[in-house]
Amino acid sequence: MKSGSSRELKKRSDRIGAKDGVTEKSFTDRAKDTIKRIPAGKVASYGQVAALAGSPRGARQVVWILHSSSDKDKLPWHRVISSKGQISLPHGYGYELQKALLEEEGVIFDNNDTVDLKRFGWRPKEGRAGKREVRR
Repeated sequence: MKSGSSRELKKRSDRIGAKDGVTEKSFTDRAKDTIKRIPAGKVASYGQVAALAGSPRGARQVVWILHSSSDKDKLPWHRVISSKGQISLPHGYGYELQKALLEEEGVIFDNNDTVDLKRFGWRPKEGRAGKREVRR
């Protein structure tokens, strides 16, 4: 495989590598860990999850992770919504289920089916995927 190919770059960017004997998690694993940390009654955007997992431009990857891994990894997929505070799934294709699950957790939608992110948005006290931020 020649250096710089898209296949090699993907392997390089998402592989689990060793650094000083410490195994680093892939973006996918960090994103899953981040999603699992969203508490009941709170929501996060796809972009927020991506940024907390170490890839600020990885919102579309988060969509793919939720689509492919929610059931098998028991991810609270319903707590991830758009940055506009809206459910991204179309009506009839999961929209109603996601809204019902969020409402069961106490999340309130306005007349435009939008969530107030100032009230219900998740603001973790930890940094990227579980690492404590040092606050001085």
